[in-house]
Amino acid sequence: MASVLTIMILEWILFLLLSFYLDHFGSFQSGIRKAVLLLHSRRAGNRSQSAQQQTTQIQEFEASVEMERTDVIKEREMVGQLLQEPNSSYSVICDNLKKVYPGKDGNSKKIAVRELSLSMARGQCFGVLGPNGAGKTTLINMLTGFTKPTSGTAYIEGMDISLLWENLTGREHLMFYGRLKKLKGAKLAQAIEQSLKSVRLFDGGVPDKLVQKYSGGMKRRLSVAISLIGDPKLKTKYGGSYVLTITTMAAEEAEEEVAKLVRSISPAVSRVYRISGTQRFEMPKQEVSISAVFHVMEDAKSRMTILAWGLSDTTLEDVFIRVAKENEASSVI
Repeated sequence: MASVLTIMILEWILFLLLSFYLDHFGSFQSGIRKAVLLLHSRRAGNRSQSAQQQTTQIQEFEASVEMERTDVIKEREMVGQLLQEPNSSYSVICDNLKKVYPGKDGNSKKIAVRELSLSMARGQCFGVLGPNGAGKTTLINMLTGFTKPTSGTAYIEGMDISLLWENLTGREHLMFYGRLKKLKGAKLAQAIEQSLKSVRLFDGGVPDKLVQKYSGGMKRRLSVAISLIGDPKLKTKYGGSYVLTITTMAAEEAEEEVAKLVRSISPAVSRVYRISGTQRFEMPKQEVSISAVFHVMEDAKSRMTILAWGLSDTTLEDVFIRVAKENEASSVI
């Protein structure tokens, strides 16, 4: 019975399809002819529709390119002019900067940054906007030396972002750039040692290894050391001070007593902030010695309730805050 029922079901499906075919086309011969014509018409329709879509896309692309072309050409011309005639008022210049990531797992290559040319004036706040995958992070990574461009380059304060040579050691890099900043002899050796220690590349024979053996993170730290060697101009101008942080009881009398104590160390001291018993002061390096600060603070701990205190050099964050405050004050005036 199972075999009989199977045959009946198959016959039912077959005759159903045959009835539908004859009902629409009348006979086998005319049906085949109509089917062929229908297939050709659909293919022709698809081709014309596809061609029309492609034409529309091309027209839209050309229209978008036409809208952007004026700004893009103008910026490229500006970059070309700045490269031929350097202008100190521009701190960052990107020249046909491009980054392409190779395809993985059978996928096509990914163009993250497509031949970007732009110039950023000194003191200008430049924002990079775009959706996810537009290449914002890749651009920043290339400008900071973390990612190597596929082609093109950029100049920051007149220096090429391709700071590293694979066949030189980390120490040789710092020696080269230190000499460019007019450091010689013992000052150069001291600056190299301090730079390597500040980015944790001093131990384990790392300074004397070829850069081609460095990891990506180590190359980035070396780029930072290169940019900071020789007292850079942003930090030299605004960062010539020590930062003294003192925490006491959150009481008016205790805070004022601390302020008087710090003024006894340096009359030119300035209080940066004061929050819930914690105060931060900046003192000019020319008027203060570290040993004097330690002596005064240790003596004060026997007379005052000092919960914590610390002395540090000016950080880049402190420099940024100071510059921002000065700009805000000047804009208000």
